[in-house]
Amino acid sequence: MGSYVNDLSYQNNTIAVRVNRGIGIFNTTTGSKTAILSGHDSPFDSVTYSPDGISLASGSQDNTVKLWDVQTGGVVKTFYGHTDFVWSVSISADCTRIASGSEDHTIRLWDIQTGECPCVINQEGRVEHVSFFPTDPQHLLSICEDKVRQWDIDGHQIGHTYDGSHVAFSSDGTQSVSCYKGAVKVQNPSSGVIVTEFQTDNDAPECCCFSPDSRLIAVACGDTAYVWDITSSTPNLIETFTGHTMDITSLVFSSPSSLISASFDQSIKFWQIGSSPKDPLEAPKSTPPTSDNVESIILQAKDGLIITSDSDGVVRTWDIFAGLCKASFHTPAQDLHPRDAQLISGKPIFCWYAGENINIWDAEKGELLLTIDVPGYCKDFKLSEDGSRVFCLTRSSIHAWSIQTGKRMAMVGITPHDVYESLTVDSSRVWVWAYADSYGKGWDFGTPGSSPVELPRAHRYRLHPNGIMLWDIELLRIKDTRTGKVVFQLPKRYGKPCGVQWNDQHLVACFSPTNVLILDFGHILK
Repeated sequence: MGSYVNDLSYQNNTIAVRVNRGIGIFNTTTGSKTAILSGHDSPFDSVTYSPDGISLASGSQDNTVKLWDVQTGGVVKTFYGHTDFVWSVSISADCTRIASGSEDHTIRLWDIQTGECPCVINQEGRVEHVSFFPTDPQHLLSICEDKVRQWDIDGHQIGHTYDGSHVAFSSDGTQSVSCYKGAVKVQNPSSGVIVTEFQTDNDAPECCCFSPDSRLIAVACGDTAYVWDITSSTPNLIETFTGHTMDITSLVFSSPSSLISASFDQSIKFWQIGSSPKDPLEAPKSTPPTSDNVESIILQAKDGLIITSDSDGVVRTWDIFAGLCKASFHTPAQDLHPRDAQLISGKPIFCWYAGENINIWDAEKGELLLTIDVPGYCKDFKLSEDGSRVFCLTRSSIHAWSIQTGKRMAMVGITPHDVYESLTVDSSRVWVWAYADSYGKGWDFGTPGSSPVELPRAHRYRLHPNGIMLWDIELLRIKDTRTGKVVFQLPKRYGKPCGVQWNDQHLVACFSPTNVLILDFGHILK
């Protein structure tokens, strides 16, 4: 994102987040950036959509509050009056007022129409959070010095005061959830009656939120997000999401089964909840995910996809930007290796080796398209990117077969003392690798029917034009070869990846048992 993300707001399949001194607008379906709103003189610390989705409000370290037109990206009004950083903003349910909380120990209520500030509420310390009630434009709450208080729009304190470092409302405003130290409480915000409460086992909660149907609560503790089902008398922990490398700073549900998190690690992640995701990205024919080990991963950046397969033979396609499963298909390849997959003419084609044969399978139709007899033991094989050929490495040779006919089109021999174990394909170029050697041999197989031409030795991971490369596959360490500096290293808690693919922007990896990691290095590789 270019700087840390400490707040995000969701509305109508878009999220608004901090990007340096501007507001980045992202489409949650495609993951694409649709706009950058610029106008603050300093970084801002809070952003929120209006309930009608027409406007955005932001609070900044330049001591101002701004109202933005979402359609045009322009500033509608700038509100002056705070004398220090503005930490939080909120827009009332009727879209007539903005509340802002500041380092200057005040809450200010602004009239959107006139730009005037009819009410200032003095506090004992920094106002870290303000929020209007979702259905009541006359009332709001604030957090100051870990105390949650409620106010009317004339500045009178109402209701009760309670401990809380973060608070969020249910969509209908009948419940609020608050975090304080290790405790999470759900209560009626008007009466203060506690509906349910539970304790987190790890770090103190940093933020929390309700699902749109008020059945779930998500809580962030450090770099991990947890989801509890609160529909029963005893809250039940149903999901644990790990993947951020620094503390999570903001959480929001985009649907009853989809959660979005923002972190100090400069990333936004999308999480799918439960075994039957309802996200619109999921294809109608897809099958529910299983808990089997993810054993292979294919990066198809040109299509914006990742293809994974697990030990039960289930193949899934994932949106590389949103991180959500688009479709999943069953195959007969349980615990069979090697395996490969490609999206060919829009169809997921999956292959596996068994019984001295390479089997080519249409995953969408569930049909075996072709069986290729391999002369000798198959160490590894790969489909070509254009879907025309399959390349296979045996103990003594490399073969190329036509996927359409199964006919062998070319072959090169390998000397017996060259112990190569794996194979990669880049267009018509085929490379073979030994585990103990970072350099491999390559041949250009050219067009179908042409004779292979030997290529110079090459490093296993290609060098990006700016000198960045994947240096250590087991540690997922990325190095600037010009300076020798490690620019990224995955935390050790992930362990050794089962499979890794890397291109000029993305690195994808799978980890046993069921984790798939997507890393976007666009901000490093510019």
